[in-house]
Formats: sequence, structure tokens, C-alpha cells
Amino acid sequence: MEEEYIERKNGGITIQRRLGEKNHKRARKRILKRGFYKQRRTSVSKPDCDCERKLLEQASVSFNQGFDSGYDEAWSRAMQTMPTMQQQVPEKVEPKRSGDEYKKGVYEGGEGIVDSILPEFEILPEVSVRQIIEAGLEQMNSRFYRLLSTSEVAARVRNALRTNSALSVVRLGDGELLTLAQEVVMSEEQVRKEGFFLSYSGVDLPDLAARDMLAAAIKKADIVGIPKLRLANFQPLAFSVLKAHGIDYRNLDLTLSTINYALHVEGLLRGIFAGYRVLVVGNSAPGLSRVLKDSGVRVTGVVAPVDGMRDIPRVMDEISYAGEFDIALVGAGIPAVIIVQRIASGFGKVAIDFGHLADALAKGESVL
Repeated sequence: MEEEYIERKNGGITIQRRLGEKNHKRARKRILKRGFYKQRRTSVSKPDCDCERKLLEQASVSFNQGFDSGYDEAWSRAMQTMPTMQQQVPEKVEPKRSGDEYKKGVYEGGEGIVDSILPEFEILPEVSVRQIIEAGLEQMNSRFYRLLSTSEVAARVRNALRTNSALSVVRLGDGELLTLAQEVVMSEEQVRKEGFFLSYSGVDLPDLAARDMLAAAIKKADIVGIPKLRLANFQPLAFSVLKAHGIDYRNLDLTLSTINYALHVEGLLRGIFAGYRVLVVGNSAPGLSRVLKDSGVRVTGVVAPVDGMRDIPRVMDEISYAGEFDIALVGAGIPAVIIVQRIASGFGKVAIDFGHLADALAKGESVL
């Protein structure tokens, strides 16, 4: 989920935005050193004043809305997709109370677990929680599950283009996972609480049909991106919903859910597009198409907008008349998973869930 850290400094308020795990370790150290206090956004109300809007705009400036919300090697170098939620900046920050709550959370998530496991009259002096975790992970390495790397995904995409084969690359973030969780992992009430942003991403709750379409698309997808971040609504929820829908993750080719940004950051997209016809789908498609054309990419079709799950049939019909293409880039929120899979299976083409990278490129926040 999207988070903010608020610091009262010299009589003013500074907001720093962190999406997902970008430079997670460094962010954590920075929080500890500077005494930031975490606050989740819980509404999407518009700013009430110019001052507030400027603060929120400043908060949202980063490489883009992606890998700031990402998850690992890819997440430390790019950012994950998340909508920009807005909320009124609080007039007061209570450092002592917030600091105590933060320290309590840090303790309960680390040292508290160690304390609860150690025998009553035993201690483990001069050993940090990190050292304990590292030692434990060494014992668990036989259970590590390797994901496809950025270069491996790029090679699969290039091979599919070269052989004119179908290939779908879909990505599961917290929005997709919460949609999948409806009535099988979470109650409707829980999903509404955790997924207050879902309507922005194309799903109006409750929508069990959307849930089932997502599950069907994942089963048929060629490469599935999942979160690396072990927050409740990310990686743990991913494996819970896959199991609930009877999907064995060992039968899927898994990569990071931030693979779109990883391909971009590692400079692989231009080589992938070179010499091929590109179809762009989504609300940012017109702007993205201009950027791609200016970069020498051959864009042969644009389909926009995509108005949520209910709009998928119309979008697919429009794609069929959009002209010849070799690869489709789809930035359409949660519906993108279904659209990408259907483009691959229905048209025999390569399709990639492009996410908010489309917005970043279209707005000039990032350069191809």
C-alpha cells in the first residue's frame, strides 16, 4: 500500500513518499535516524487548499509511481504501480506517541519474536535480529523459489517476437490480489477496507465476476509477476489467493510484479521494440504513443480509454480493428491482466502489462 512519512521540521511539514520497497533498507535507516512518523492514506479526497496541493504534488515526485512501489533487485532500482491517493495534511504531529508506536511495531516484528521463542531462562547476547534471520535463511535455502530474472523475461519476449509466437506477461499487485481475495480469502467487508482504491484501478466492489476472470487469466498467462515485498496484502496474499483458486504456483513461470520497470530501468525496452509494430492500450495510450514515436518506435495502433472491467469486451473488439501489431503494451489497471492474456491467446501476439510505466513515460517523468 502507499505510505507517507511526515516530519515536522523548522515549523513546517515535509512529506516524503515511499511506494513499496524502493531502497527499502535505506528508507528504513532514514526513518529511524530522522524520526519520521508513518501515516497511511485512507481517502481520496481532493486537497482543500493550494498549499496542501503543492505538498501532495511534492510528495508524489519520484522516479515514478512504480518501483517506488516495487519489491526487490528490481524494486531497489525502479518503482511499483500505485494510484496517487490524496488526503488532508494533519495540522499536528505527535512525535512521542507516534514514535512509541513505531518502536513497539519494530520490537514486535523482530526482537519480540525472538523473546517469545527463547526458553525462559535463556538469552542470546550480542546477536542481532538480522544475524538470527540470516542464520535461519541459510537453513531454509532448499526451499528458496527462483523467479525469472529481467534478462530471462526479456529473452522470452524477444524469442516470441522473433518466432511470431504468443506470449503474455501479467503482473499481480495488491489491487489484483485483493480482487482475487473476494469471498475466498477475505470477506467483502475486509476487501472494501483494504482495497479502498480498487475503483480507481477498475474494479467496483463487490465483483466476483472480475475475481473469476482474473483467476482464469492467471492460469493461462505465460509469465506472472508477483510481489517480492512480504507485507500482508502483497506476497503472502499472492500465495493465499493462488491456493484458494486452485492455482499451483509451481506450474507458473513467475517473475517480479515490477518486471515492467525492471525492463525499462535496465534499458531493454528499446531493443525489444526495435523493428516491431507496437499497439498501445490504456488511458495513457495517446501520450505514450507520441513518446514512443518520438523515440523511433513504430506504433501502429492506439486503443483508449479503458473504463474498468466492464469495458473489456469493447476494448478487445477495438483491438481487433486497431491494425496489425507484433507487441501490445497495456496500461489499464486491474483489467490489464485480462486484456494482456486475451491479446496473447486471441491474437497470437506478445502482450505486456505495462502498468503505470505508461503514465511515467507519457508525462516525461521517465525517459525511454
